[in-house]
Amino acid sequence: MTGNRIRVAVVFGGRSSEHAISCVSAGSVLSRLDPERFEIVPVGITSEGAWVLGTDDVRELAITDRVLPSVDGSRTALALPGDPTRGGLVVLDADRAGEVFSGVDVVFPVLHGPYGEDGTIQGLLEMAGVPYVGAGVLASAAGMDKEFTKKLLAADGLPVGTVVVLRPGTATLTDAERERVGLPAFVKPARAGSSVGITRVTDWAELDAAIATAREHDPKVLVEAAVVGREVEVGVLEFPDGSVRASVAAEIRIVGDAQWYDFDAKYLDDVCEFDIPAKLDDDVADRVREMAVAAFRALDGQGLARVDFFVGADGELTVNEVNTMPGFTPISMFPRVWAVTGLEYPALLSVLVDTALARGTGLR
Repeated sequence: MTGNRIRVAVVFGGRSSEHAISCVSAGSVLSRLDPERFEIVPVGITSEGAWVLGTDDVRELAITDRVLPSVDGSRTALALPGDPTRGGLVVLDADRAGEVFSGVDVVFPVLHGPYGEDGTIQGLLEMAGVPYVGAGVLASAAGMDKEFTKKLLAADGLPVGTVVVLRPGTATLTDAERERVGLPAFVKPARAGSSVGITRVTDWAELDAAIATAREHDPKVLVEAAVVGREVEVGVLEFPDGSVRASVAAEIRIVGDAQWYDFDAKYLDDVCEFDIPAKLDDDVADRVREMAVAAFRALDGQGLARVDFFVGADGELTVNEVNTMPGFTPISMFPRVWAVTGLEYPALLSVLVDTALARGTGLR
């Protein structure tokens, strides 16, 4: 720590297709971490995987006129060795090679998708002995892989939708699988987010093209039955004492021409409205929050998660997804639901950092 301030490395960007959204999330986090409590070290990861000293100008990390931000790879090159004796971030530039740039008390990996949200950077941080915000290696990997998310949820008796997994070498669905899934169906990469690579299929003639689109992002593809219901999301938060609580629920409603909540609807087009809290009967709202915590525990979650549901006409619930590092952009649901629940954005970030420090790394 520097004086009484905690040194937080905010890591963003990364090699996944969600690079730009990670940058936007980081801009929001950087602008809302309390400077009196935290000394902030921005660390960017380029699309190629190079670590650099990131910008602290949040204007460079915003979507402007539909142009997505990215990490500038020309900045000072850094690395975090998986060696707890090295002392933190190390400079790689030739004239300063090996110099310890900064010790780090805690890392906030504001990374979405593979190579960041999937247990990979979490494993590096465990090796380096640096506490970090969010889920550990297992929960991160399981939450990223939608096949295993559903398996773990189902094993704990939680309701999930019908899905068929297409592994590498399996070209398409059998007739029996098509009958089981039905139409419409959603074809998606098993390990991606932000609606990247997802196609809504309304005719089986569209299936092969949809599988090819998903495989641009992941060789393993899921074909899911569409679930009719309202789209509801709940934030789950772990506190430093180990207690876990759920936020109020929020509902997403598509009001424009978009047929579903895809990437453009989320980040580029003004076609969504949000009800926070969602207009649910009290008993349904209570069950959604209880099930969100149960889903978090089914994955052995830590730190935080956003749990997404479909709520049917009769109040029946289906867990759609567990996101172990949800978005922190200005429009993201996770900080918004906690603000309505009573925990404003800066206080929410403080809880996340304090919980990471209280948990530490390894089996301590």
